[in-house]
Amino acid sequence: MKLKKLPFDFTVCKLNETSTADIAKDFFFLSKTDEEISLVCKTEDTPQNTLERDDGWKAFRIEGVLDFSLIGILSKISAVLAESKIGIFAVSTFNTDYILVKAGNFEKAVCALEKAGYETV
Repeated sequence: MKLKKLPFDFTVCKLNETSTADIAKDFFFLSKTDEEISLVCKTEDTPQNTLERDDGWKAFRIEGVLDFSLIGILSKISAVLAESKIGIFAVSTFNTDYILVKAGNFEKAVCALEKAGYETV
């Protein structure tokens, strides 16, 4: 399985409202529940009105479109990273999954995933 290394820095943040979040930007993952509004975006696109933010994330994208019947893809990747003591933040879209790790662990994550048989491009 191929994992694409995305060449951007990402921020995970909490918003009190969405009016200043620019949905036209690339890599814009917005989620809203009855408890919070969360946004994952390129650091350069982070809105000014964040309640909390955590900068310094890098990301992998699982290449290709994943069929909903596929089982365990994200859990296997997260297990490889957990064995290397690397925490993740995962985001899923209709087509695929994105795995974010802190920038300081990115190269360690690449090595662990490649050792486990994943191809990183």
